[in-house]
Amino acid sequence: MDPLLVGRHLRAKRRAARLTLDELGGRVGITPSQLSMFENGRREPRLSQLSSLAEALGTSVQDLLSAEAPDARTALEVELQHHQREPLYAALRLPVLPSSRTLPEDVLESLVGLHRELRRRAEEAIATPEEARRANTELRLWLGSRDHHLPEFERAAAELCAAVGHTGGALMHHTVDQMARHLGFTIIHVNDLPHSTRSVTDLENHRIYLPPASIPGGHGLRALALQAMAHRVLGHREPVDYAEFLRQRLEINYFAAACLMPEAASVKFLQAAKQRSDLAIEDFRDAFGVTHEAAALRLMNLATVHLGFPLHFLRVRDDGAILKAYENDGLPLPVDVSGSVEGQYVHAAWAARAAFERTNRTPEFYQFTDTSAGTYWCSTQTGTSTTEEFSITVGVRFADSKWFRGRDTAGRVDARPADGRSPEETALEQHWRGRVWPSAKLHAHILSPLPTGTFPGVDDAEVYRFLDAHAAR
Repeated sequence: MDPLLVGRHLRAKRRAARLTLDELGGRVGITPSQLSMFENGRREPRLSQLSSLAEALGTSVQDLLSAEAPDARTALEVELQHHQREPLYAALRLPVLPSSRTLPEDVLESLVGLHRELRRRAEEAIATPEEARRANTELRLWLGSRDHHLPEFERAAAELCAAVGHTGGALMHHTVDQMARHLGFTIIHVNDLPHSTRSVTDLENHRIYLPPASIPGGHGLRALALQAMAHRVLGHREPVDYAEFLRQRLEINYFAAACLMPEAASVKFLQAAKQRSDLAIEDFRDAFGVTHEAAALRLMNLATVHLGFPLHFLRVRDDGAILKAYENDGLPLPVDVSGSVEGQYVHAAWAARAAFERTNRTPEFYQFTDTSAGTYWCSTQTGTSTTEEFSITVGVRFADSKWFRGRDTAGRVDARPADGRSPEETALEQHWRGRVWPSAKLHAHILSPLPTGTFPGVDDAEVYRFLDAHAAR
C-alpha cells in the first residue's frame, strides 16, 4: 500500500461524489482531521476503514489501492512527493515543497522533471570508478572493524537452515529448493537469462530464475539461489547509491555462505582442527562441499570471534594485482591515495604472487613472509577462471601459524622494503624512469581500474624489467 496514492484516490472519489470531509466522515465514523491525514498520505488507513470508505463512496477497495493515479496531475503530485522523500533530496537540505492544488501545473511539471534529471545523474555518478573504489574501501574497513563477523546474518541463515533441517555437511540442491519453497518461491532453471544477470527474481509470481548449469559440483547454482533468497530474507530495497549496492552484495554473499557453511557446524569443525593444530582450508572446503575461495572467506567470518586470532584474505591475479583483500591482522596491504587496495600490486615475494611460479600448483603453497609490520605465515592455492588465473591466500601472524597445517615449511622470504620494491627494481627504476612512455591496458573490473604508478594502470617495475631485458640483447 502506498499511503500517498491511496490518499489521492480517496480525495478524487470524495470530490467526484461531491462530499465534504465532514460529510464523508459522518457516514463512516471517522473524524474529518483523520480523513485529511489519509488523503495527504500522512497516515495509513486500516483495511476495515478502507472498506467503509469504499462503500460510502460507491467504489471498491481495489480501486482505492490501484497503482495508477486517478489523473495526470495527481500522478505528478505523487511523484514529486516521492522524490522529496528520497535520501538523494534529503542530502541537499532543501525545504520540502507541498504539491498542493495551488501549485501551477507547469511548475509542477518542471519540478518533477528536475527531480528525474537529478536522479538520472546520481545513478550515472554512482557507477564511476572513483565512487566505486571509495565505497568499496569504506565497506572493507567497516567489515574489518567488526572482525568480518556479522551475527545478524548468521542468525538469519541459521533460522532458514533450521526450517529445512540443514545442520551441516554439504548443502544439497534439493535442500536449497526446500529453502526457496519455505520462503514462498519456486526455483526455475532457464537457458535465456538476460546476459547481464546472474539470476532474476519474479516477485509477483514468486519465482527465482537461474541458469541451467554451473561450475563442476554445482557450488555456483546453490550460492546464486541463496543470494537471490537473501534479498527477500534481509528485506533489501532498491539501492539508492553505489555504497548501498555494495553493502547489499556483501550481505547476500555473507548470508549464502552462512547457509552453505552453518556457523555452529563450521565452528565445531574448525575448533576440532585447531585443537589438533591442523587447520587447513582444503579440509574445511571439502567438509562442506564449497569452493576454496568460499571456505577461505568463511574462515575470515569465524576465526577471530570463535578461534581467537586475526587473519587476512587475498585474491590476486597472476600479474600480482589485488582483486579482493580483507585483513584484521595488520598486514600492510598496498593502497592508493584513496585507501583502496583493488588493482594495487602486491610485493613480488609475497606467496600470493610467488605461487604462480611453481611448476606443481596442485597442493597448497606455504610460506613465511617478513614485512614491515612483522612476519606472517600464509597458505596459497592457485586457480583459473574463464578469464584469468588467480590465487587465494589466507594468512596469519607468525605466532598464530602454530594452529595451521603447513607451519613447518622452510620457505621464508624478506619483503620488508618500505616501498615494496627490491634493490633490483629500485635500480631499474633509476635507470629507466623518464625514458619510457607505455600505454596502459585498462582494467575491466570497475573496482580495480587504476593501480598506483607513474602511469595509472601500469606496473612500473614490470615495464622496467621488460626494457632492461630487451636492452641487453
